[in-house]
Amino acid sequence: MEATHQSDPACLFCKIVAGEVPGEVVHVTERTVAFRDINGQAPTHVLVVPRAHYENAAALAAGDPEAAAELLTSAAAVATAEGHDDYRLVFNTGAGAGQTVFHTHLHVLAGRALTWPPG
Repeated sequence: MEATHQSDPACLFCKIVAGEVPGEVVHVTERTVAFRDINGQAPTHVLVVPRAHYENAAALAAGDPEAAAELLTSAAAVATAEGHDDYRLVFNTGAGAGQTVFHTHLHVLAGRALTWPPG
């Protein structure tokens, strides 16, 4: 799948960004939307996505580096708003790494001890 740089009408996260599918949105910026993961793996598990559709983190970094940077800024704002100084940020890129929705998304995990290595 190639980046459309706008939205993909078949993409679940594009539909959440557009308000067509409900999501528990917790943070919004010009370039990003953050919402709770429906299958949370920690007390705080929020996904931060770019508004524009990019398949994965590498495609976003190549296509819109400012939006890629804003994902990190938004993730930090989410962690702070949730009351966490310690948190983990995770990008899964490709099915073999666990990516199941092919729209770039940054996982913000906090609120419990997180071991290393992960999974």
